[in-house]
Parts: sequence; structure tokens; C-alpha cells
Amino acid sequence: MKIYQHHAWPSTVDEAIAIQEQLRNQVITSDRLQEPVQYVAGVDMGFEADGTISRAAVAVLSFPDLQIIETSLAHRPTTFPYIPGFLSFREIPAVLDALEKVKTIPDLILCDGQGIAHPRRFGIASHLGLLVDIPTIGVAKSLLIGKHEELPETRGNWRSLIHQGEIIGAVLRSRTGVKPLYISSGHRISLPTAIDYVLRCTPKYRLPETTRIADKLASAR
Repeated sequence: MKIYQHHAWPSTVDEAIAIQEQLRNQVITSDRLQEPVQYVAGVDMGFEADGTISRAAVAVLSFPDLQIIETSLAHRPTTFPYIPGFLSFREIPAVLDALEKVKTIPDLILCDGQGIAHPRRFGIASHLGLLVDIPTIGVAKSLLIGKHEELPETRGNWRSLIHQGEIIGAVLRSRTGVKPLYISSGHRISLPTAIDYVLRCTPKYRLPETTRIADKLASAR
């Protein structure tokens, strides 16, 4: 798989902020998908050797039946610390290594993290989508920023996630009675379309099958 855009990886927070500010205006939050979507992918990360080695996993599934087509793993030294809001600089280098091994090019990638639901509107899903030029969705397990109204307990309900007067994503109940997911556009996809695809990729569990499978690979479970 081809990586379309490259940049130097920062060593400081100030350098990372400069990259986010430079690239954020290139993010597209309208639908630019190749349809029909035939392949969806999940990416996730694990760490080895007390966090010094990054272990990236990619799982490519057929859509809409969600059968595993291909998986890949990549390892590389971890070069950026864990700092909320800067996840992409810690994780994307290894994720790109894993994606380069994939022969089946996904039409859509679901990321374990934020898209534009981010202080600078440039979370890991937006960053990755821009580098690989593939539509991406942020599917986070926890809230980074924003507020929302109370969410009903039944599957499929969602409420807008709002930050500084702007709708930046949605809090989505992917399974009745379990904690919600925080969905946001990554790149080349609108929020309503992102919610639709997340639900279609989540037939049984809280997490989409894409990221659930990638998580198992990344964690060696």
C-alpha cells in the first residue's frame, strides 16, 4: 500500500503542534469515499519491552460481511511519549509500516482514537487519513474534548459532541447498555456517514469488528 504524504517525525511537543497546525486545513470532512465500499480496515497499537517497542496491527475485512481478508503487523522503536492530543506521533510511524505490507487496499479505515474531535481538530484518524489518502473514522473509547446531552441506553442512539460551539463528533451507543463510543470524521468522510459505517461494522460487540480484531493482534491476545 502506498503512503501518499510524508513529513519528519517530531521530537518535541512544539514541533508536533506545528505539524498539526500545518496539516489540519487539508482535512476533508465531506464524503469522498469510493463506493461501494468493499474493504474496511482497523488499525490499533500495542507496546512491548516496557513501551520502548511499538507493535502496530492492521486488519482488513470484507464489507458488509466483515470477514477477515488480510492482517499485518509491524514493530519499530517508540520515539514519542504518551501525551493526550499527540497520539498520532507516537503510533502512526509503526501503523504506516504495517499498512505498507497490506496488499488489499481498504476503502475505509477505522482508527482507535480521535478524528477531528481534538483540540486542534487533527487527531490520529485525521492524521493517518491525510498521509494515506484514504477515508478514515475516529472511533475512540474515551472522551478527549467536548460535551454532549444524555445518551439513551439502546443501540444506535447518538448525540452530537460539541466543543466551543462546534459539532466535532458524536457519542454513539454501539451496543445496548454498554459504554458509548466517540465517533468523529477523520478524513474524506462526513459525520453522518461515519456513524452509519461504525454501526454497520459493529454487529455484536461494543467495538467495530475492524478495531476489535486489530486490537487483539496488537495486544497479542
